[in-house]
Amino acid sequence: MTNRRVVRSASRFEDEIGYARAVVVDGWVHVSGTTGFDYATMTISEDVVEQAEQCLANIGAALAEAGCSFSDVVRVRYLLPDRADFEPCWPVLRGRFEAVRPAATMLVCGLADPRMKIEIEVDARVPAA
Repeated sequence: MTNRRVVRSASRFEDEIGYARAVVVDGWVHVSGTTGFDYATMTISEDVVEQAEQCLANIGAALAEAGCSFSDVVRVRYLLPDRADFEPCWPVLRGRFEAVRPAATMLVCGLADPRMKIEIEVDARVPAA
């Protein structure tokens, strides 16, 4: 029997679209593509680096609720509409992932809202109890 649990955030998009911030299944945590919205205010910075920082804060909260942290991330995907916005985010991303070195992919693509400049999704493994 598969052990499955959803992790929710305060994002209104989860209800409007019909998804969860993360799904925990059989020891794996799959965090949905997460943007730089501050869920408390549903506002988003115009600055891509600030958006990246908020993405990571949102992801960190989901990981914590799922029972793990950034040190448990094995895969990360970065999605950006403008490839020129990726390099300015590197110091922030390196700060979270340098020690664990997950597999990573960056894709250039359109995002759901033109204010969104970066979206990040991760997969992590819950540490053994």
